[in-house]
Parts: sequence; C-alpha cells; structure tokens
Amino acid sequence: MIDWQILGSVIADAIGAAIAAIGFSVISNPPRRAILHTAILAAIGHSIRFVLLQYAGLDLASASFVAAFSIGILSLLAAYKLFCPATVLYIPALLPMIPGMYAYRTVFSLIKFLQNNGNENEAIHYLLEMFKNGITTASVLFSLAVGATIPIFIFYKRAFSMTRTSHRAKPKK
Repeated sequence: MIDWQILGSVIADAIGAAIAAIGFSVISNPPRRAILHTAILAAIGHSIRFVLLQYAGLDLASASFVAAFSIGILSLLAAYKLFCPATVLYIPALLPMIPGMYAYRTVFSLIKFLQNNGNENEAIHYLLEMFKNGITTASVLFSLAVGATIPIFIFYKRAFSMTRTSHRAKPKK
C-alpha cells in the first residue's frame, strides 16, 4: 500500500531540489537543453538522499555519497544524450545538497568561541560544536565530490568523449 504522506514529502523535497538546481544551472550559462535535465538529476539525487536519511537510517555523509554517485551515473547518460559535458549537468544538481546549515553553525560556533569572556564551560561547548559541525560539513562535501566523480573515473572514455557513433565523421579515402 502506498503511504501518501511519505510520497508527498519525497515529491516536495524533489521539487525544492529541482528549483534550486535550475537556479544554480542558469547562473553558469549552460545550453538551454541541459537545464531541465539538471533539474531532474537534482530531484532524483535529492530524493534518494532524503529517503536514505529519513527511512533507511543512513547518516548524512553516506546518504549524500549514494545520491551523488547516482547523479554522477545519470549525468553521464544524460550528457551523452544531450551532447554536452557531464560536469554541466552534475555540478548544479549537486549544489542543493551542500550542507549550508552545518557550515553556518561551524562559523557561528567559531565566532562564539573566539568571543568567549573566560567561561570555560561555554568555551568548551562552542569548541565541540565547531568541530562536530565542521566535521559533518567536510565529510558531506567530500562524499558529494567523491560520489559524483567516481562514475567519471569508471567510465573515463565515455565521460570525455563528445562523439557518438552517429556523429563520427567518416574517414576520407
């Protein structure tokens, strides 16, 4: 039986990621035919991460890795179809998954730690928060970068060849 509340939350998450990806894509001036595909990639990747976080019990870094790997594989397929570089597709699709709140909390805790007026317990609290949020931010960013680039290393020739068999020039005799 379909749980409509779960499906609704996954769809809402996908729509939010797609809108953000369109914004990130447009500012990098890609071919127009790539913008919709970038939005679809972001929606799929963000939905995968959302489901893994909410319903499969994975941690943020692992779920981000799986989602980024999925975006990387799908961007190679879409890039081949669209005849454009895969990076044009996967970089804007990954940007909605950047952990901005954790980065903000890292900087905020650092500032509060530096502004501390001698209360050791408060200083230790902010120092621990800074490290906890900073490590989370770094591990998610690392997972996104590695997850998206592994498919490019696996399918190296496909990732960097802009030719398809139907577009190859015939050799001259």
